[in-house]
Amino acid sequence: MPTRCWSSDGADMDTVYTVAFSGDKFLMVFNKLRGGWEMPGGRIEKGETVRGAAIREFREEAGYSVNIIRTAFLGYCYVCAGEVLDKLDLNPEMRSKFFSSVPKKVSFDPAEYDEVIPWARSIVFGCGCSNKVVWKD
Repeated sequence: MPTRCWSSDGADMDTVYTVAFSGDKFLMVFNKLRGGWEMPGGRIEKGETVRGAAIREFREEAGYSVNIIRTAFLGYCYVCAGEVLDKLDLNPEMRSKFFSSVPKKVSFDPAEYDEVIPWARSIVFGCGCSNKVVWKD
């Protein structure tokens, strides 16, 4: 998963990614540089909100608009739960695909998805029953 990163001047920077659903499937993008599937996300730019960064990164990488419902901080990055909306860009930065389960070839440790995807699913589909991720609005 995306981790904390540093700018060229050594300043610590936050990152965000989004787990967003269309129906019962979630969207992932294929990162050619890392050679695997991952959730759309990236660096939060100076002056940008977490929500704003999540929406921008989702559109840049996947080409879709997204409705962010809730945000959580995992201790090293932010994660958003949301719904995929309209296809806005026919030539996004990465290839996207909808999945019902985590694919075998992922860019980051798949163990994080074991908690984050069920949490996001519970938020998007309204039960709010997953308490393993501490959320904030």
